[in-house]
Amino acid sequence: MVFAVVGPGAVGGLFAWLLQRADEEVVAVGRPATVEAIRRDGIEVRSELFGDAVRPVRAETEVPAGASVILATKAYGLQDVLPGIVAARPAEVVSFLNGVEHMAPLRAALPGVPVAGASVAVSALRASTTVIDHRSPFVRIEAPEAAAGFAAVGALAAAGPSVRVGGTEAEVLWAKFRLLASLALLTSYWRQPAGAALSEDPELTEAVVAEVVACSAAEGVPASELDLIRALRSVPGGMRTSLQEDLAADAPNELDAIGGALLRIGDRHGIPTPALTRIVTALGSNA
Repeated sequence: MVFAVVGPGAVGGLFAWLLQRADEEVVAVGRPATVEAIRRDGIEVRSELFGDAVRPVRAETEVPAGASVILATKAYGLQDVLPGIVAARPAEVVSFLNGVEHMAPLRAALPGVPVAGASVAVSALRASTTVIDHRSPFVRIEAPEAAAGFAAVGALAAAGPSVRVGGTEAEVLWAKFRLLASLALLTSYWRQPAGAALSEDPELTEAVVAEVVACSAAEGVPASELDLIRALRSVPGGMRTSLQEDLAADAPNELDAIGGALLRIGDRHGIPTPALTRIVTALGSNA
């Protein structure tokens, strides 16, 4: 089986490097400049968990026909890469996109293809096009029970990450999205790292948590506000989010996939979202 990692950024590049290290047949699929750089320099990973090394990874601009696709782009990049995935007629697709709205268009474009939404908890930064700093002492993948037989899930588990399979796709995606959305929106709004952002206005933090949990429950995934508060408090105080960094750099970002998605869910279910609306509107006007 050929594994095509679409979007060889910090997470996708780390996945490709780990699969190559495990002697899997892996292809990094990216834009021409990225492909050229990987062909020339390989992918370098700096990691206390996995070690430091440069590995030669095959790189292409197109998805190989019949490949197992590991989708690791940013959410806003889905529409750009989807036609190439469809054209390849993949054997399966495992998505690691942030958010909860991307699975419907994926499935609609790939009728008859096994598709699963998974999540990954990892701190990794692309220091340059081909250099990845893996900063967390873990790579934790969550995949739904429906993906238990996917070749990509088994290959990633064997390559080093911790992989847990279980629950529904909605449960897997929302478990990450509740934490990610709360943290990303608050750090971006206050332009502060996690600790300061969460404590800047406790009432706003509590309101955001309540609205995110209400949206999750309305989508069929009940959750506890207290559990989400505890999870947020467990985040390292100095942590910054990619949404925060992208907004600060005036770069393409996932504000719509995160904040916009919550507003649409709230509107669809008749859930008031004044705190989320305040934050998303402010961030959108500053973008």
